[in-house]
Amino acid sequence: MLIKQVSVFLENSAGRLQSALEVIKEENINIVSLSLADSSDYGVLRMIVADAERAKEALKKAGFSAHLTDVMAIKLPHTVGSLQGVVKTISDAGISIEYMYALSTKDENACIVIKPADKEAAMEAIKLLNLDFVTTDEVKAF
Repeated sequence: MLIKQVSVFLENSAGRLQSALEVIKEENINIVSLSLADSSDYGVLRMIVADAERAKEALKKAGFSAHLTDVMAIKLPHTVGSLQGVVKTISDAGISIEYMYALSTKDENACIVIKPADKEAAMEAIKLLNLDFVTTDEVKAF
């Protein structure tokens, strides 16, 4: 199961992140989770939001470079080694993980967003672990 992530390229300048988040707030879209990575010149803001398409369009209208990416969101039990088991399963299948970050949910499980190099193969590998994926409908309900 794949969900949509909003990716926004931001210049490394004071107030730019705040401006992007203001756009999302003004659209009344809940941010469920986010990650911010940077280099010396720019950053990449990755967000799971309640309405990814509307968020992307609002950001573009406000002058931001934004696009949607398919990612997996996996529910993990709060047990030692559960994340390592997922990473090992993907790695053993010969698939690299481009990035990952935590996802905040109302569920009792931990959740992780993963962007594997081969999403379809990674999903098949994860299904062998009998773990559940976070759905788009669940993201909208957070």
